[in-house]
Amino acid sequence: MRAVVLREHGGPEVLHIEDVPSPTFGAEDILVSVAATALNRADLLQRMGFYPNPFPQGPEIPGLEFAGTVKAVGERVTAWNVGDKVMGIVSGGAYAEELVLHERQAMAVPAGMTLHDAAAIPEVFITAWDALVVQGGLTSGRWAMVHAGASGVGTAAIQICKAIGARIIVTCSSGKVQSCKDLGADVVVDYTTQDFVEEAQRATNGSGVDVILDVIGGEYVERNVASLAVKGHIIQVGVMAGKPLPFNVGLLLGKRASITGTVLRARPLDEKIAITQRFVAEMLPLFDTGALKPVIDSSYPIADIAKGHEFMASNGNVGKIVIDIA
Repeated sequence: MRAVVLREHGGPEVLHIEDVPSPTFGAEDILVSVAATALNRADLLQRMGFYPNPFPQGPEIPGLEFAGTVKAVGERVTAWNVGDKVMGIVSGGAYAEELVLHERQAMAVPAGMTLHDAAAIPEVFITAWDALVVQGGLTSGRWAMVHAGASGVGTAAIQICKAIGARIIVTCSSGKVQSCKDLGADVVVDYTTQDFVEEAQRATNGSGVDVILDVIGGEYVERNVASLAVKGHIIQVGVMAGKPLPFNVGLLLGKRASITGTVLRARPLDEKIAITQRFVAEMLPLFDTGALKPVIDSSYPIADIAKGHEFMASNGNVGKIVIDIA
């Protein structure tokens, strides 16, 4: 099979397409013929050497999400048949024509949706929902704030908040404000000209927001605390700001607030299965009704994977960047 293989780490030029052996699968696994994957910030970090190869026994193949067709099933698989259209999250290996995963990590592609579009769902929608709702406790009528509102996670978060009846403030750059408004964000803060702390307090009449999903870190941390309501939660899913800064933990005390760090990739298999199955039950039906939909900025063929990485690094996208493999 063809796959994008990392033989070294560095810029987009280290992404090479090679012929490698097809993966083997166990009794509870399915083998998927991958139609498309989508880019994530973690892919760029792995390419640069900041994430270890999750499967060191084989070639280093990036890629955290996919959509495709079941090609073969293990002897104890009961959920899927050959030919079924599936999507899901994996620890790596999605930049390839074939991949293997446990049957309960896979999700059915929503009815009527193409595999190309479905590839843009798993990572960002599960990340946003897990952070805001499962860990953050967001419910109808409460306020969320999400940084990088035009990113894949941000565009998913806006839709999830509106679907559950919550209200949402997002931050983004000037050129992406209208896109966030069009998706339904209640308040859009242009971080180049506005202070999100002031805007959050204004929108909530001084009460503050209940849950913050942050991918930035750095100097945003103290400002996030200032934006919180009493008993509010900050869910930290990334640190794009890079170098950490000193943080006054005492700021949390008066608000009885909390900060939770989270990742999906490093979770053990049983936790990945549990969160996937809960997402299937609670959120996946909303794609059939149209309440949720993938937001796709652009797509590239697998031969142009380096161009896709370059575009993501430029921060020009609104929503997901899909890579067509089949």
